[in-house]
Parts: sequence; C-alpha cells; structure tokens
Amino acid sequence: MDKQPFQTEVRQLLDIVIHAFYSDREVFVRELVSNASDACEKMRLKQLTGGEIYQPEKELRLSITTDEEKRTLTISDTGIGMTRQEVIEYLGTIAHSGTKKFLERAKEGKEQAGDLIGQFGVGFYSVFMAADEVEVTTRSWEPTAEPVKWVSDGQQGYSLEDAPADTPRGTSILIHLKEDAADFAKPNHVRYIVGKYSNFIGFPIDFNGELLNTVQAIWMKSKKDVTKEEYESFYHFIGHTDSAPLTHMHFSADAPIVLNSVLYVPEENPEAMGFGRCEPEVSLYCHKVLIDSKPERLLPEWLRFLIGVVDSDDLPLNISREMLQDNSLLRKIAGIITKRFIKHLEELAKNDVDTYNKFWERFSRFIKEGVVTSWEHKDALGKLLRFESTFTEAGTLTSFADYISRMKENQKDIYVLFGANRAQLEHSPYLDPLKARGFEVIFLTDGGDQFVVDSLIKVDDKQIKAISRADLDLPPLEATPDAPGLDESQASQLTAWLEGEYKDKLSKVTTGDRVSTAPAIALLEENDLSPDVKAYLKAMGQTVPETHPRVEFNPHHPLVVKLAELREKDEKLGKMLAAQLIDTALLRAGLLEDPAQLADDSHRLLEKLLGE
Repeated sequence: MDKQPFQTEVRQLLDIVIHAFYSDREVFVRELVSNASDACEKMRLKQLTGGEIYQPEKELRLSITTDEEKRTLTISDTGIGMTRQEVIEYLGTIAHSGTKKFLERAKEGKEQAGDLIGQFGVGFYSVFMAADEVEVTTRSWEPTAEPVKWVSDGQQGYSLEDAPADTPRGTSILIHLKEDAADFAKPNHVRYIVGKYSNFIGFPIDFNGELLNTVQAIWMKSKKDVTKEEYESFYHFIGHTDSAPLTHMHFSADAPIVLNSVLYVPEENPEAMGFGRCEPEVSLYCHKVLIDSKPERLLPEWLRFLIGVVDSDDLPLNISREMLQDNSLLRKIAGIITKRFIKHLEELAKNDVDTYNKFWERFSRFIKEGVVTSWEHKDALGKLLRFESTFTEAGTLTSFADYISRMKENQKDIYVLFGANRAQLEHSPYLDPLKARGFEVIFLTDGGDQFVVDSLIKVDDKQIKAISRADLDLPPLEATPDAPGLDESQASQLTAWLEGEYKDKLSKVTTGDRVSTAPAIALLEENDLSPDVKAYLKAMGQTVPETHPRVEFNPHHPLVVKLAELREKDEKLGKMLAAQLIDTALLRAGLLEDPAQLADDSHRLLEKLLGE
C-alpha cells in the first residue's frame, strides 16, 4: 500500500469546501453523477475514434446503490476510468496555478468559497461534506493499465493500492457516510436528488436495480425528431400538470453560444387565477445536468410565465449559484432566448391567429410589462400588442402594423384614446375631430396602457398621440359653410370671462373645433398627468400634483350660445351653467376630483330653472 500526503492546496481546499457547503450537502451527489456521466461520454468518443479498448463490449451506464444498514452510497460508471498516474493527478493534486492565490483571498474574505467548485472543477472533493471515508476503485480504458484503489478520509492524505485483477473498466466510488449524513444511504432521499439534478443524463442510471432516468432530454434532439405527443409528455413531466400547453418553442443555436431549449406557454395564466405572482419555471442545465431549477436572472421578469429548460454547453458544469448571479454569459443567454421567444410570438401571430389571440387574452399583461420594463426589447414587443379600434368590430383585435397600413395619406401619427371600456369610448367627444377627418383611433381600456404608450412612444417612426391632449396636431378640415353660433368677438368675450372665473382651476379656456357633439371638452396640457397615472401614484402613496387642463368650448353648440347670453343677462345663472358644462367635460375626461359636487350643482341648477 502506497500512502501519499495531499498537496497543501488540496488540504486547504478540503477544509473550505467541507464547511462552506455544509448546508447544501446534496450537491456532492450531483457532482459525482456528473463526473460519471462525463466519464461515459469520454469513453463513447474513444469508441468512435477506433483503436484497442479494454472491455469494448461493455455498455456505457451509471449505477447507484444505497445500503442503509452499512450507511454507504456507491456511484459507479463504465466510462473511461483512470490509470494510477491519473488518480494521483486528479485526486491528489490541483493543477491550477491560481488555486493558492484564490485560497488566500478566500481566507481574507475577498472570495466566495462557493465559487471553488465552479472555478477550479474540484467537485469531487465535495463528497467529504458527507463522507467519513471514500474508496475509489478504477480501471482505465487502456488495455495495459492496471486497476487501482484510492482511499482517503479527507484529512491529511490518501492511500493507493492495487485493485483486484477482475475490476471492470470504469470507476466506482464507495462512500462511507458520516453519522449525521445517514440520509444519503436512504433510497428515497437519493432518488429525489438524482431525479432533481440528473434526470436527463444521456446514459442509463441503474438505481438499486431499477432504471431511473426514463424521460428523455428532448431539448437536445432535432425538432423534426420530436413528436407532438413527446412535447406534451415532457411538458406534463416538468410542469406537473395534465393540461396541454398553449404553445411551445424548441430552439437550438451553435453560435455565439451553444444553446438548446424547450419553452412552453401554459394553457392558463396562473396569476389570473388568484395564485399571486408566479415564480420562474425555466430551469438551467449544462450537458443535461441541472445547474439551477429557478435561476433568478435567466430570463427577464416579464417572461416569468414560461415553463421549460435552457441548456448551455458553454456554462461551466459546476458553476455555483453565487457565480450565476453575476455571470456575463448568463446575460448573453437571456438576451438570445428572449429575442428568439419574441420571434416565436411574431410567427405565431402571423401563422396561427386563433392561438395568438388566446395567448393575448391570457398573457397580454406580461407583454405590456415587457414594453414598460425592458427597453432593449420594447420596440419588438410593441409589434405584438393587440387592441380594438374605431375601425374594428367589438371583440376583433388589430395590431399597430395593421393600423399603419390603414392610415390616411394626410395622417402622420397614431391616435389612441384611453378609457374604461369600448362602449364608453365610442361615445367620447374626443373622437369628433378624428371622425371628421376619417382617422382611426385605437381604444386602450387596460389600466396600465398609459404606461405602455409612454414607454413605447412610437411605432415604425409613427408617433403615438393621445387624442385627449391639448397639443394634438391635426391637419385642417376642408372648408365648410359657417354653422350658426358665436362670432369671433362673442367667443373671445366668453372665454375671457370664463378664464377669470376659473383661473385657479384651468390653464386656459378656448373655443374651437375639437368637439362637435358636446358643448365642451377637457384637454390635458403637456405637463398634466393622465387619470391612470394619477391613480397609480395615489395607490403607491405618492404625492400627486394638481392637474390644470384646458377646456375648449364648441362655439356652435346651443348651450354655449345660451351661456354667452346669460353672461350679460343673468350672470348668476350663467355661472351655474358654466360650472355644469366645465365639470361635465372634466368628468368625461376622468379629471373631476369630486363627482358628487357635480350632482349637487345639477340639482341646484334644475331647482333654479324650474323655480323660474
């Protein structure tokens, strides 16, 4: 028996790894299973290159055995194995020049000990978190190599001796567990860990005589080789549901990053079903080995409704969660997957309108959230928005692209109108000048649509304009015969009088053609907040600045003509009528702070009129 001391760095590393990972002990099972899978993959490549191989007929597979009575766990493979020299090199030393420096910085608190596994590929040593002693018996693929046995308690060193001559090709790791790690000898506990991290390993896993990994990693297959039934079956497995997905995306890339993924949109929006904010359900894998079941930054927040798998060969197999939190490669992966999923939705909207409409009905809030929060993708997401308009039937949706295709020759902007519902908006006086010009107006009835429009600003160089704003720039109408009403002098005198009466409430009082069906209309000035934004700020407990809108009167409306007369003949009644017209305009714009006051004023006006 040959006894050897550990390299100094190994002893230091063992001390840090054992204590740093104590609370996450199960990671050692993942590491050893991953190493076993890698050994089989290397053996498979050797078989492809030809040449003489020890036991070439041996099937490539993994074996996991638990023994509760003996308190042992054994993980074996029929892979490439190791020679005596390789055992010394891989299990007794760390051939990384930066290891010593890293360990010194870790002691000083300048490095995260958790980064050791990911940075230096030393996952094997994590076994000593749970082991009193470890026996590694291995035989190389090389026909002339002798089998060898490595034994260590993870303290000062290890021993090497010849293994039995009939040792098969591959590596077997027998773990004598610590008393407080006895759970790792229990079949159900180990089955859960292996299923969690290594269910999609590409080689069979024999677990106490039973084949464990029966679900295939379909994301690694070509799309043409996966049936609809297989996609649904895999969705049932990872989504823990019996329902079918609404749609799915199977995506692979070789450059600039090697990626394979399958992402599903569930049939229903869980947040709309009263379950609160849903957590990410897209798992991150490397070589079919789970890295993190819920990585926080794999995809942007607005894609949290997705369920699926992303696998990247370019990630270090043993990357730690700490390293994931600030990994530039992960950000690149997020960008690629996000762009590809947006493209998938574009294709769905074009080729399967019914399914896309179902998606929009159930998940539109997420797309709108993306417009507001994801500057990089907002323009692409804006093209996915759907809405009703003055040119569509109730319930029929259209897109910005469709709207732009219908724009008049003299129309330069996209026009939108916010409100509670279509029925209300169809009777809005704001539509008057747009109808007169034959311009289409988009109806936006979701409470957050104001934020979406403010973030989007424009589509294909077409500015989005709210028709309730005072600065709306419309092309002139064709000349029409003058309608009866106030002349220029009468209108000027009326507006001057009203501005004096409402100087603290309104920014300006004008007459004009912005409204033809109502006597007056309230218009938001440039710095005025919309009702939706004000309601949001109030809900957040923030101070809301006062709004001072402009009110424009229709000089041809009979009530406005009558108001001009009352200004001279009965100013008290005129003030009552003016208050009624102005407050009604503010109410229709969603700007009236106290609607009850309008009701009271209406009663007083009626009493005066009926009393006379």
